[in-house]
Amino acid sequence: MDNLDLQVLQQARQWRTAGHAVWLVTVIETWGSAPRPPGALLAVRDDAQVVGSVSGGCVEDDLIDRVRRQERVVRPALMTYGVTKEEAARFGLPCGGTLRLVQEPLGDTGWIDEVLDRTARHELVARVLDLDTAAVTIEPAARGEAFTFDGRRLRALFGPRWRMLVIGAGQLSRAVAQMALMLEFEVIVCDPREEYHQSWDVAGTTFSTAMPDDLVTELQLDPHSAVIAVTHDPKLDDLALLEALKSPAFYVGALGSRLNTARRKERLALFDLSAAEIDRLHGPVGLDLGSRTPAEIAVSIVAEVVAVRNGVTLQQKKVGSAAPPPGAGCAVPAR
Repeated sequence: MDNLDLQVLQQARQWRTAGHAVWLVTVIETWGSAPRPPGALLAVRDDAQVVGSVSGGCVEDDLIDRVRRQERVVRPALMTYGVTKEEAARFGLPCGGTLRLVQEPLGDTGWIDEVLDRTARHELVARVLDLDTAAVTIEPAARGEAFTFDGRRLRALFGPRWRMLVIGAGQLSRAVAQMALMLEFEVIVCDPREEYHQSWDVAGTTFSTAMPDDLVTELQLDPHSAVIAVTHDPKLDDLALLEALKSPAFYVGALGSRLNTARRKERLALFDLSAAEIDRLHGPVGLDLGSRTPAEIAVSIVAEVVAVRNGVTLQQKKVGSAAPPPGAGCAVPAR
């Protein structure tokens, strides 16, 4: 489940509270090149306003038209798009893709309150919808589970928001934070140095002046958390890394050259960290993009975080893409 689906629930709740009729649409099954995965959500309001996506724009217009034509379901109902090549072409589904959806009227929003409250506490939960009774229940879920539908019961996962803790509040941190916010991370910046606190002004982030190791402990990092240390000050960076490397955080990285990284690992080995925990450290942090400016370095860092989060093998180029010849680039031809 991604953050877009949580935003759909938030908006649907607001619409319902304001007195609108609202319908939720959930992707339950896809074939072919359907762009949205099972569990993806969309909400349609009674005046045809919409939030979210179930097909990347292919079938949303038809769903809106159904609401406008008063073809509004009163109980959870199955819908299928793209059964034939003609239908797939009509709805713009790529490569003959097919979508199966569940459309349901949104009644009581208490279950949305529970999902939003529990995910805000960094819990992973499942919403279970019984199509026969329209009953909704919220259950605990575990990492590794997936969306399921057995013909009657739909079980969709809602997980905590991805978090990024950045140690240090310099120019590089500013660029990293801005990019992470665009990727819908919750961004927390930690720097106990007063001069950095006073100049920090990135809207949408949380700033802490606590000591980094104390904050890492306080946050109770989970598998949806990333930690990036960029102060260049071992007294701050190493303190955070000592705690972060023992946590379930999916990514822990630190800025520095190969030599500085080797020295850092030697220092970390003096404390109560195992070799396996030290090996979790991404350092030098980021992908090798030949980065020089703070913005370029931030791109390399955030790209590596996303790759690790998505579980893909880190590589410089996609398989099958051609490498440029030596010296190639954006040089201006001589006149």
